[in-house]
Amino acid sequence: SQVLDTKDVQVFKVTVNGQDAQFAFGEKHNFKGTPLEITFPNELRRGQEAIVEISFESSPQSSALQWFTPEQTSGKKHPFLFSQCQ
Repeated sequence: SQVLDTKDVQVFKVTVNGQDAQFAFGEKHNFKGTPLEITFPNELRRGQEAIVEISFESSPQSSALQWFTPEQTSGKKHPFLFSQCQ
């Protein structure tokens, strides 16, 4: 399994290499956020890459996530999300 940091996001679905993965939130901490534990559907071999996709929704309280509107990007076609506090 893998544990990621989150703060004030709602997770709908997680996939690992295209397969649905189980996930659960741990205990919320005021300043640290909430751990998100992802259980991989299959065991990985040493050196094997894993593509983890997380369908989520942020909120105004998601302090480490920031959005650019399409007009603020170089291509001016799509919004852009970036995160801090990695």
